[in-house]
Amino acid sequence: MSFVMLKNLLLSPLRKFIHKDFHEIFDRMTLVDKIFFLIVHFIDKHNFWHRLPVFFGLLYLGARRTLHQHYNLINVGRTPTGVRSNPVDYPYRTADGKFNDPFNEGAGSQFSFFGRNMMPVDQHNKLKKPDPMVVATKLLARRKFIDTGKQFNMIAASWIQFMVHDWIDHLEDTQQVELRAPKEVANECPLKSFRFNKSKETPTDFYEIKTGHLNSRTPWWDGSVIYGSNADVLKKVRTFKDGKLKLSENGLIQQDENGKIISGDVRNTWAGLLSLQALFVQEHNAVCDTLKKEYPELEDEDLYRHARLVTSAVIAKVHTIDWTVQLLKTDTMLAGMRANWYGLLGKKFKDTFGHVGSILSGVVGMKKPENHGVPYSLTEEFACVYRMHQLLPDTLQLRNIDATSGPNKSLPLTNEIPMEEVVGSKGNENLSRIGFTKQMVSMGHQASGALELWNYPVWMRDLIAQDVDGTDRTDHIDLAALEIYRDRERSVARYNDFRRGLLQIPISKWEDLTDDEEAIETLRDVYDDDIEELDLLVGLMAEKKIKGFAISETAFIIFLVMAIRRLEADRFFTSNYNEETYTKKGLDWVNTTESLKHVLDRHYPEMTQKWMNSNSAFSVWDSSPEPHNPIPLYFRVPQL
Repeated sequence: MSFVMLKNLLLSPLRKFIHKDFHEIFDRMTLVDKIFFLIVHFIDKHNFWHRLPVFFGLLYLGARRTLHQHYNLINVGRTPTGVRSNPVDYPYRTADGKFNDPFNEGAGSQFSFFGRNMMPVDQHNKLKKPDPMVVATKLLARRKFIDTGKQFNMIAASWIQFMVHDWIDHLEDTQQVELRAPKEVANECPLKSFRFNKSKETPTDFYEIKTGHLNSRTPWWDGSVIYGSNADVLKKVRTFKDGKLKLSENGLIQQDENGKIISGDVRNTWAGLLSLQALFVQEHNAVCDTLKKEYPELEDEDLYRHARLVTSAVIAKVHTIDWTVQLLKTDTMLAGMRANWYGLLGKKFKDTFGHVGSILSGVVGMKKPENHGVPYSLTEEFACVYRMHQLLPDTLQLRNIDATSGPNKSLPLTNEIPMEEVVGSKGNENLSRIGFTKQMVSMGHQASGALELWNYPVWMRDLIAQDVDGTDRTDHIDLAALEIYRDRERSVARYNDFRRGLLQIPISKWEDLTDDEEAIETLRDVYDDDIEELDLLVGLMAEKKIKGFAISETAFIIFLVMAIRRLEADRFFTSNYNEETYTKKGLDWVNTTESLKHVLDRHYPEMTQKWMNSNSAFSVWDSSPEPHNPIPLYFRVPQL
């Protein structure tokens, strides 16, 4: 009898404690993974990981992430063999993302494949079942705006678009599809029908997953939202003087002679995204000025390359230890996200003693990148859980920055602009009139929308989409219905299969998903009382949330495995995160920047002092600062 057979025989009595959907994968696990799974599965069955003391919560998340790194990273497309590069030849981020991985020059480059966190589920025979426009109308469309309270503001909503435009955009086909509203919802649909381009399917030359989708952006954390994802765009945004990028005199993104913005990504933009692009162009240029002063011998190209590394790292750090901490507002996630960057021993230890291992000092600064045997990419499933358009309100609330601040540095409202007036080309024009300071302060004081059912902006159901060059398309789209269609078209598992794929226990009845009786009745009606047909996006919005989480736990599990991957697989956050690559001054710049507030303070020192009362620039600015908690972070117990 083989060792594997003996091991399975000895562990077979445990199968009765395991959900039947996981018996097959459990049998394939290594002994250590089996132990991890049994612990995770037991905690999941009783739904209490988020109630554990912080340190034990981190152990649970560490065990779960290890399982996902072993079973939820799937390569799409054949990896080139023998195509290697020497990191010494490319001590900088390339325009198209190539040469980051020395063993696979194309990993993470423009037009590489989206990976997978689970095997695709072909849905081409039910792309319209149930009809996407019915789903959008009956379950997603906003009835009344629901906000996030003080937790998350409009800067935070803009930030995630800023990130998505850095990481992901599917290549489209020229062939179009048309969706028509069925009679039962036609009167409630802003568009009775709409046309859109199919996602382009590309052969993978791979035996298991035969076709995939190409990413037109570079999925590394490389700031491509301001630099672009290829040499042509990069050439447009650079001044070719002192390493700097183009910026208008009023501190906003510069425009060309045709009135189009000049930035790394110009597609489907709005005033909030443009403001963050402008802010980080200023950040890049400020790094250039500092490096030129410190190292006068550096030429334009070197200044640009070092400044890009520094600015990209600042963006990644802000997202990791500031934005995400506000999104997942619990002590466990505060500890976890800071541990990703600084390790369990924290910033002071790392600053004093240097990097002493990924657990104690974080993944940033590891001796070598780690991709867990799967070439780096972002995944189809990752793209799906970042569908967060519910964060956007119906109007942008402008504040009077000339008025005297009220309690908690609050500001009076001057007027509200319909969101339709601040998206696309109109958004650029109106931002020029509003100005950076008023736009940023106003977004800081306005709560974002909540990720819930019946909170999808209706104005996005009659939206002008754009080409990659920022040109408006003639066909308007119903974005809510389109997002439902896209997940099916790209063979992304529906909600229950998605959970199974992530080793999460599937729901067996609608009440497992939500306590809202009206939601349950509507779900039964739309999906003909078939839980297995529930669309992923709808499930994510309907799911009961952990206290402090702005997103569902199901979405969070994708974050758990992919958030750290963006850091640990990138040599510029690991083996090349050093003074030689960044310069000493550049590395100090990253290490002393802890939040978006620090970035704002650098360029607009009056802004946060006068108008921000909150701890984080991503929470509503007139909220009260977090009170000091004398209990050490790892010993805290969640207050539920």
